[in-house]
Amino acid sequence: MTTVNPTPASLPAALAEPTVPVRRSWIALIFAANLGVWMAFFTPIQVLLPQQVERIAPGDKEAMLAVVTGLGALAAVLANPLAGALSDRTSLRLANRHLGRRHVWTATGAVVGALFLVVLARQDSIAGVAAAWVAAQVCFNAMLASLTAAIPDRVPVAQRGGVSGWVGIPQALGLVVGAVLVTAVVTGNAAGYAAIALAVLLLSLPFALLTQDDPLPREHRSPLRPRALLASMWISPRRHPDFAWAWFTRFLVQTGNALGTLYLLYFLTDGVRVADPEGSLLVLILLYTLGMMLTAVVAGRISDRSGRRKVFVIVSGLIMAVAATLLAVAPTWPMAIVAALLLGAGYGVYLAVDAALITQVLPAATDRAKDLGVINIANSAPQVLGPALSAPIVVHLGGYPTLYAVTAAVTLVGSALVVKIKAVP
Repeated sequence: MTTVNPTPASLPAALAEPTVPVRRSWIALIFAANLGVWMAFFTPIQVLLPQQVERIAPGDKEAMLAVVTGLGALAAVLANPLAGALSDRTSLRLANRHLGRRHVWTATGAVVGALFLVVLARQDSIAGVAAAWVAAQVCFNAMLASLTAAIPDRVPVAQRGGVSGWVGIPQALGLVVGAVLVTAVVTGNAAGYAAIALAVLLLSLPFALLTQDDPLPREHRSPLRPRALLASMWISPRRHPDFAWAWFTRFLVQTGNALGTLYLLYFLTDGVRVADPEGSLLVLILLYTLGMMLTAVVAGRISDRSGRRKVFVIVSGLIMAVAATLLAVAPTWPMAIVAALLLGAGYGVYLAVDAALITQVLPAATDRAKDLGVINIANSAPQVLGPALSAPIVVHLGGYPTLYAVTAAVTLVGSALVVKIKAVP
């Protein structure tokens, strides 16, 4: 059975299991920081990159978008756990004062990532777009690794469902705010990238500058040896089966999410044939976000009070599978509206409760960020696999009805397999 490592009183605060509930101000700041990083992830993928790729290669837009997003996701797969492992070992001093081990990664990732978004806006070739997007992904995944580790670092187990609900909302809200920003507030692709870059800085830096980040004493820092660091990325399923099942279920659900969302703009254009695809996409994103906001925090808090996690994950997968099935059997605008609400509601429950569940099966307190980075591979790897599966399905294997049927099946199986986790009820 997988359990969280014990945390004796002798351990430093950076490694101890948190017991003091976090305040609303802390939740608000990490909410804002996550809003910034998810705006940087999703607004380019859903709005700016499709526009840019279509302008550069209009006759081959699906395949080229798949290449760009796939390479970016591959970079994320590698960068997230590596940055997490490095932050686990970070022990810096400034003016004879120990600095925390997470915030330096949050702040640096925000600043350098914002610069690469500005560079991305100036690219006029697929190769240039891909290179700049890969660089931005590396930076923002360093941010994500440090922000994700803040939950087990500072939030007690009994509060994690509710806090994870708040932290999960920006995954959808970031796309809404970003889409509004780049379509209604500013005009032009380059201005859109610049606006997102500025938003990342304004939203993310306050958390890094204003909240506590416990320092890691040097005597508790693991040696930084490249071979050992690489070996630590493998977490044995035999020794830690609950962690392995948590990873696999997250991978399947996120694969379903990648299959269902990558070509959403093209689905509205070529499948539903709406008159205003970009405006219609914004409507669906708003409805999705509304559904998510209605369920995420509530489900997380109910899960905290009941002490149960798995039943919520299973129900959330069922709801998302129903939403995808509706798109498969009836690709119409009214059905897309219903599906967006259902998908948001299901995903809100999933994000809040599954995130809390995962923090309860981490193998070691000393490697929280690295282990969560390995979990984040299950978020990023589907962005590589998704394009590789989606493109042939849409072009050769039945189009969008088949794509959304596969989405429903993968999501349902992924959520159901959470029953294999033994340490968490």
